[in-house]
Amino acid sequence: MNKEEFDKINVFGQGEDNPAGQYFIGKSYLNPLAKLDDINFSLFNVTFEPSCRNNWHIHHATKGGGQVLICIAGEGWYQEEGKAAVSLTPGKVITIPANVKHWHGAKKDSWFSHIAVEVPGENTSNEWCEPVTDEEYNKL
Repeated sequence: MNKEEFDKINVFGQGEDNPAGQYFIGKSYLNPLAKLDDINFSLFNVTFEPSCRNNWHIHHATKGGGQVLICIAGEGWYQEEGKAAVSLTPGKVITIPANVKHWHGAKKDSWFSHIAVEVPGENTSNEWCEPVTDEEYNKL
C-alpha cells in the first residue's frame, strides 16, 4: 500500500516522529489519542513506514498489564518469542499478556498503523530488548 492510499484510511492520522524511535528499525510515528494519568491508561496510534518494526520488547507487570493492538490501516506483523508471526490487517485485535517478549511492525511493502492500548497493572514497566534482525524479518 502506498502512502497516499494509506493516508486516506489512517483515520487517526500519522502523528509526529516517535520519541522511542531508537527502539525501531525504520521510521515510526506516534499520535497520542488519550493519556489519562490518574488511571494509568494510554491510547496511541502508532504508524510504521514499510519494513519498519520495533525491537523485541516486554511489557512487565506483577498483576494485570500487557498491551492490546487494534489494527486500523495497512498490513503488518506481530510475533511472540518462540511462535510463528501473525499477519496483521485492519480489524485484527492482538492481546499481549504481560511479561511476553514480542515485536510488531509493518510488512515490507505496506505502511501500517495500529492503536496501542497499554493495559493498567501493578508494577508495570517496559523493557526494550534486541532488534529484530533483517534475517528474522526477511523470512516472513
